[in-house]
Amino acid sequence: MAEKSSTKSLTTPEGEKNGAQADLLTLDYNNLTHGAIGDEGLTEAELNTMKKALTSAYKQFEAARTKGLLPFTELPSNTLIPKMCRKLADNYRQKIEAVVVLGIGGSALGANAVYSALRSTNHSASKADKRQWPRLLIADNIDPEGFGALLDGIDPSKTFFNVISKSGATAETMSQFMVIHDKLQRTLGRTSIKDHLLITTDPQNGVLRKIVNANDYLSMEVPPGVGGRFTVFSSVGLAPLAMVGVSVYDLLAGAKKAQEDFSKPVLANKALMFAGLNWLFTTLKNKGTLVMMPYAEALSKVADWFLQLWNESLGKALHLDGSPAGTGQTAVKAVGVTDQHSQLQMYMEGPRDKSICFLGVEKFRGEVAIPKVFKDYEELSYLGGHSLGELLNFERQGTARALAENGRPNMTLTMPKVGAGTLGYLLQTLMLATVISGTLYEVNPLDQPGVELGKKFTYGLMGRSGFSDMSERYRKGLSNKSRYIIL
Repeated sequence: MAEKSSTKSLTTPEGEKNGAQADLLTLDYNNLTHGAIGDEGLTEAELNTMKKALTSAYKQFEAARTKGLLPFTELPSNTLIPKMCRKLADNYRQKIEAVVVLGIGGSALGANAVYSALRSTNHSASKADKRQWPRLLIADNIDPEGFGALLDGIDPSKTFFNVISKSGATAETMSQFMVIHDKLQRTLGRTSIKDHLLITTDPQNGVLRKIVNANDYLSMEVPPGVGGRFTVFSSVGLAPLAMVGVSVYDLLAGAKKAQEDFSKPVLANKALMFAGLNWLFTTLKNKGTLVMMPYAEALSKVADWFLQLWNESLGKALHLDGSPAGTGQTAVKAVGVTDQHSQLQMYMEGPRDKSICFLGVEKFRGEVAIPKVFKDYEELSYLGGHSLGELLNFERQGTARALAENGRPNMTLTMPKVGAGTLGYLLQTLMLATVISGTLYEVNPLDQPGVELGKKFTYGLMGRSGFSDMSERYRKGLSNKSRYIIL
């Protein structure tokens, strides 16, 4: 199912197309076991307990999937969406220089993670190739300085805007859209707006759908039943990625392979094991923080995507039966080797409340040799003849071993090489693991009630109709503060 194209795109590693490569991802959890890290590690009895819990959780997952309650699992097999996105790219890529995504959270993080991982391949294309792909810009923050700088740096006549909001009521995204719509109308004229705009929203409901219908704007659908953080393989992620040259067919092929591998037995099932191991360390070992630490600069934004996925899905006040939960594992981000020199000291010798997941890459797409200079200096001569890629991977392995010897639990997810297929496999595996984790914690991993109250206060303060009570509630809260609190 490899994508056919006569032009250069963001490519996959050799042999990876269609997800055919035997191991698109490996999981090494040796440094989580009692034998490797002592009393902080998992015993055989605890692993057996985990296996039983995962077997039950998998059955519940499959029952829900069969009932159509987990539609994100069907996205990798969808053939219509990638065709639509590829057609969109073919229609517009020669006319534009940039694609700007107006979206926040799940509307932006997935596309940003994939593009950031693959863009070096795109932008290192030969200068002789005059058919360069547009660049992708993600406007996921309403900071006026940052958004203003973005506006100043683009030519509206050569820019395509993708507005993404399922509800159409996302204050941040809609305020940006209002600015962009006005700018397009003033600079290009009302009739030209259609040529620079794609709206991705609910297929039937919401103000954005009303705007689409009233103005006949180009639109795609956010699939019903799929929450924002699970939409990367829908039109939400695939449309902007296709427009900037990502091989969306290879991306989906990797995700499909991960979905297929999810049927493997527990101990051979990467998604189940990732969920179960972290659950055990949270509930039995009091490791309430999971550090996601990629040792590849290309995967930095993947960690950002994972943080939303894990934290928003698992941080819940109530169990499914309505009883108090206050559970979940907090995911934080570190980047190797940069954060070896900032955060690692805390992880090595600070509170024993963390486990670490390293993201590694076996082979980098480019390499830099370290020349054999300074031979007379013993402190430096050992580096000559190696490469930066070797050094980076040895640093990851050395850090993992050092943590283990200090009784600090860690695991490693390793990709053979960064490519569309391996990324698809990784992202789908982590999404599956997240939903399984919700079952283990007995919470709903598909909602996010904790973020709604802040939105309501914002609506009240901004004067939205129907939220005047929230404005009053906010001001009442301020009046109850001690005058000594604000310094």
